[in-house]
Amino acid sequence: MSEVRIKGLKAKTASYSLVNVTTDEKNKALKKISEQLLIDKERIIIQNQKDLEEGRKKGISESILDRIMLNEKRIEDMSNAIIQLIKLKDPIGETLEVINKENGLNIYKNRVPIGVIGMIYEARPNVTVDAATLSLKTGNSVILRGSSSAIHSNKILVATMHKALEQTNIPQDAILLIEDTSRETAKDFFHLNEFLDVLIPRGGKNLIETVIKEATVPVIETGAGNCHIYIDDNANVDMATNVVLNAKTQRPSVCNAVETLLIHERWFENNGKQILQQLDEHGVEIIGDEHVVKLHPNAKIATEDDLYMEYLDLTICIKIVKSLSEAITHINKFGTRHSEAIITENKDHANSFLTNIDAAAVYHNASTRFTDGFEFGYGAEIGISTQKLHARGPMGLNALTSTKFFIYGTGQIRE
Repeated sequence: MSEVRIKGLKAKTASYSLVNVTTDEKNKALKKISEQLLIDKERIIIQNQKDLEEGRKKGISESILDRIMLNEKRIEDMSNAIIQLIKLKDPIGETLEVINKENGLNIYKNRVPIGVIGMIYEARPNVTVDAATLSLKTGNSVILRGSSSAIHSNKILVATMHKALEQTNIPQDAILLIEDTSRETAKDFFHLNEFLDVLIPRGGKNLIETVIKEATVPVIETGAGNCHIYIDDNANVDMATNVVLNAKTQRPSVCNAVETLLIHERWFENNGKQILQQLDEHGVEIIGDEHVVKLHPNAKIATEDDLYMEYLDLTICIKIVKSLSEAITHINKFGTRHSEAIITENKDHANSFLTNIDAAAVYHNASTRFTDGFEFGYGAEIGISTQKLHARGPMGLNALTSTKFFIYGTGQIRE
């Protein structure tokens, strides 16, 4: 039997026992994991360095290496995120609806675990801990399949979590890692319908599209982030500049960083030189239309491909538009339904933008970098869904639950 099927069976078996675990037991296990991450901090960093060294030898870009990198602060942040997760209400068992029928039947619609969650993801080893702990809190078992670029980090993180679970009554098989990172194993994972209840891809556009096209297991689509900011004609200059710089440069390698900047032509005439200069001074490569290139000769002329691009780096595409309507049309055509923002002092324009943009998160006068489960108060996130069914936006605890109807009777039969 293959590794995928062996671990699928183990995870399925574990999921049946997890439905009986109490909230207190889950929270105690999470506390142990949080503590063990700090205890094993040095060991984790040593293994992470192996991934970084191998990545540099393979010529992996600095933006991807930044996603892989774990340092003391990032490990402490992961540990703190678990503490926040413990404080959150356990959704399992919550009654969403009560129906009392005239025939005496009492019907309750309650939240229950999904069962076995499959995660396939690239680079970022923090996803290993986020996915595992969110799944544990919601009574799900999880099978993790990271990329070869972070395999040493993922192995040590799962070993650390297993060490913590040894001190609890929760089976280690609740958290499992597929260690074979070959494409053949990934394809087996896509078709593990017998054991997986849902598959969640988290990574670049190519990974997500591959999973959607090839998987027979139900998929929750987490989309790439070609995020836009539109600067309206009456936008505050300082605010617009600060928001754009934060959304582009604070951490350019993540999916909620801005990739395309749309600027109203009147605002650009008055303030374009300033914002282009600010981006240039922050090391951002500018790709733009003819208006941008004319004002900033160092800029490269944009192609249509650039309008679709998720750079995940210090690169931004800039296009000048004539109206709010043109900006909305552009974003709905080229965007990835992730996070979109408008900078404006006009409330009507803001409301029109927020209403008409088709995206999981829409912002008025704020950076797109806030689209994050931790920032939204979820403790952590398992991904950011850009689809519309089941879950949308940052997926916290509720997104990892299903529902079950509990019907209580006294011998009723249907006529």
